Amino acid sequence: MKRALIIDDEPLARMVVREYLQDFSQIEVIQECGDGFEGLKAIQQYQPDLIFLDVQMPKINGFEMLELVEQQPAVIFTTAFDEYAIKAFEAHAVDYLLKPFNKDRFHKAIEKYLAQAPNAPSPKKTEEILEAANSPAQHERIVVKTGTKVKIIPVQDVQYLAADDDYVSVYTAEGSFLKNKTMNFFEQTLDPRYFVRVHRSYMIAIQQITRIDPYEKDAHLAILKSGAKIPVSKTGYVKLKQVLGI
Repeated sequence: MKRALIIDDEPLARMVVREYLQDFSQIEVIQECGDGFEGLKAIQQYQPDLIFLDVQMPKINGFEMLELVEQQPAVIFTTAFDEYAIKAFEAHAVDYLLKPFNKDRFHKAIEKYLAQAPNAPSPKKTEEILEAANSPAQHERIVVKTGTKVKIIPVQDVQYLAADDDYVSVYTAEGSFLKNKTMNFFEQTLDPRYFVRVHRSYMIAIQQITRIDPYEKDAHLAILKSGAKIPVSKTGYVKLKQVLGI
């Protein structure tokens, strides 16, 4: 028996998935969730084999929820999200169902899942899905997990970011928070008018800079409002001057 979760903020959409699943006795729905927070908690509690996941939900969206899942179950997206955007990660999810979908299309998705089970996507593929999706919300906030809690950081609260092994540390007035992403991801995601990658390992919020001091050879130091001193490489200094208009 395969255990499944339905994660969607629309009751009617959840009802349709549950109804269509009645044709598959080998799949049991163990819980329905109305938002990403509930979905994350249910995944941690039940460790399902399969989730039916909407993309556009309140609080945190489907992409952001997946970022916080350590052991990813197989995913079938059930969403009204633009079909062209979905094609970027279509190959890595089990399937996607573009709302409104009919029973025949739903059956094909389930048959595809059953044919490949138990070969669920690996955590590496989860990261590829998220890198490709790059939803609009990722330009406005950063979602991190602190222990068992989920924290949403508005990008305007970010002072700077620093590479930390396989993670990126996000620094705010409240402290630093680890995010399982790359500096390249943030460079591509955050608005270049407000954030500049000044070093291979550092990215700065422009509004946080109080001054730029010369350092060794062609290097500089950016002094932030918090007092943090961030190294600025030769290339980073050129980019910084362009953004600052100096």
